Amino acid sequence: MTSVRPPHSTPASGGAAPTPSPDADATLRVAIIGNPNTGKTTLFNALTGLRQRVGNFAGVTVERVEGGYRSLDGRKVAVLDLPGSYSLSAGSPDERVALEVLLNRDRQHWRPDVVVVVADAVHLERNLFLASQVCELGLPVVVALNQYDRAEAEGYRIDVPELIHELGTFVVPTVANRGEGLDPLKRAVELAVGAPVPGRKFVLPAPMEAALAPLVACLVAGGLAPSAAGMEALRLLSVEQAEAHLADVPGLRDELAATRLRLTAAGYQPGRVESDVRYGWIAQVMGRTVTRTQSVGRDQSHRIDRIVLHRVLGPVLFLLLMALMFQAVFSWAEPLIGGIEAGIGAAGEWAGGMLPEGDLRSLVVDGVFAGVGSVLVFLPQIAILFLFIGVLEQSGYMARAAFIMDRVMRKVGLHGKSFIPMLSGYACAVPGIMATRTIESPKDRLVTILVAPLMSCSARLPVYALLIGAFVPAVTVGWGVGLQGLTMLAMYLTGTLAALLAALAFKKTLLKGPVRPMILELPAYRWPSLKSLGVSVAQRCRLFLQRAGTVILALSVVLWALATYPRVTVDPTLPEAVQQELRLEGSALGHIGRGIEPLVRPLGYDWKIGVSIAASFAAREVFVSTMGTIYGVGSGDEDVAALGERLRSERNPVTGALVYTPLLAVSLMVFYVFALMCISTVAVTVREAGGGREGWKWAGIQFAYMLVLAYLGAWVVQVGGRALGYGG
Repeated sequence: MTSVRPPHSTPASGGAAPTPSPDADATLRVAIIGNPNTGKTTLFNALTGLRQRVGNFAGVTVERVEGGYRSLDGRKVAVLDLPGSYSLSAGSPDERVALEVLLNRDRQHWRPDVVVVVADAVHLERNLFLASQVCELGLPVVVALNQYDRAEAEGYRIDVPELIHELGTFVVPTVANRGEGLDPLKRAVELAVGAPVPGRKFVLPAPMEAALAPLVACLVAGGLAPSAAGMEALRLLSVEQAEAHLADVPGLRDELAATRLRLTAAGYQPGRVESDVRYGWIAQVMGRTVTRTQSVGRDQSHRIDRIVLHRVLGPVLFLLLMALMFQAVFSWAEPLIGGIEAGIGAAGEWAGGMLPEGDLRSLVVDGVFAGVGSVLVFLPQIAILFLFIGVLEQSGYMARAAFIMDRVMRKVGLHGKSFIPMLSGYACAVPGIMATRTIESPKDRLVTILVAPLMSCSARLPVYALLIGAFVPAVTVGWGVGLQGLTMLAMYLTGTLAALLAALAFKKTLLKGPVRPMILELPAYRWPSLKSLGVSVAQRCRLFLQRAGTVILALSVVLWALATYPRVTVDPTLPEAVQQELRLEGSALGHIGRGIEPLVRPLGYDWKIGVSIAASFAAREVFVSTMGTIYGVGSGDEDVAALGERLRSERNPVTGALVYTPLLAVSLMVFYVFALMCISTVAVTVREAGGGREGWKWAGIQFAYMLVLAYLGAWVVQVGGRALGYGG
């Protein structure tokens, strides 16, 4: 597969002048844009590898992913992965961000030197809508014709040279998940700088062009190039409530209203003008560039979907996949956990041996290594969870899961599209809440935001893993699934069921509204890219390690200090365990715990559990590190297995009864299923729910109802379990 340079012809009417080539030593800035499910992110990962950083665009919670690579001539290339967009209509926050960057309205970010439009070769007709819009922005453009191998397998024959002629820009066939076409794509990006930029390739009817001319002139006066102004004029007509997205151009609002009246008088429907003219041109392009032969594998996805989307087999398969995923979290991670535990233990012993007896040694060994180390050992389990989620997403199964759940979601007043953000919440509630931007209905979007944190995220995984590993036996039930995996699945299903019931409650009370029909694209099945999976898992693991190295480390040091001071004098003839207990009770942490204990005593928890719960409201993982700090003070050789053993053997100093039982472990896990313990989630809810007072109102409602659910759920488990004779 190779790229072909477009002819050096004069741009179409309204096109911008060629962009001057940047200095050879300057960084080449490239933006990648494309429809969802085109392999855009896979292509971005293939180009940039691990040289990426993740953040948010200024002022919004839309994720910004940047990376870089070295061009074939050695120049630095900065790459920005714009949000997936079906068009530049700016009907959602994702599309608005992409448009602002490409029109150079985002003052917090650079305008690209080149735009790479990723188009799915199998669904080229739909993808050309966005490509044609981008070609009119006055920027050099390269079209990456991705999934080219699948198009050929399904019988499509694309005349690439003719497509280059039709678009007036570079077109490079690629197979991103196999890394094919990357070098020609890089070369095309280099050549595009300085080449004639594409422009509009179709001609508007004379009455339509006359009606639009004053609006185009108004946009040009506002600072847009003629070509971009033409695209923007069509865009503003096609967006519902476009007035909410107008640029700061004097007189634009009035001119837009006048243009709509002129178009209506000329016999056009203003809202359909852009789609009619673009798809009319696209149909002609498709007729000249694409032919279809007998398909070899066109029905493969349909054959698979007969099982995956079956009314009975589909949900069963979904549950089996979830059970397998959670069982793998335990069984696959066990050897890696042992290695990390051994490494942390050796590092702790080495550090302790380098320091003299005293507070500094206690801080390093009992605070840092016992606290942070108790969380780090869960890294393999978190990596496996993200690996499974990545496979489900890249294979195309995640959209099927939303389709399967549509029937269930409709019973609670939502549709299956709301389940995609909820599924994303299995990894992290923050991107799950951000993913609600694809939901058209404001009320449905807000309901999904409010219930998404009930889906058990990866931050809950260390809590589940500690308690399940300590109190649930590792026995196999059948089909390779063990009791530990089923218990983990039960926690995730509990959160999912709670989210559905909470959504029903909101839809019946505060956020009433009709159920809209679901329009969802089911992408073809494809093999996930190993490189893309590796990059994705590595990114998430890096974020977890950053969290462990900052938030959890800081809290571990604070908790160690609270558990160590003030020092109290104890009888040295008492057993060591009793001495440690008395020192802990006399410390500042002990006094804080005694103050908290009345609040958690109805749940059967002691002050140590209360302190651990209180500390974990900053971040759920802190529960485990707090336990490691509390029970690691004075020892320094604790790991997760030893911490679990310590919990199993912990007894009430007064009654002698075991403090931790399987019933209490289930109660604690239920508390963590429901409770909102994440500052980042609260912050993103405030912003996504409207910001300001409105955002804080909904974030407060979210936090309050989840805390009430957590307390009542833990209490019901304890009381119900004891009534059934499981209290021992």
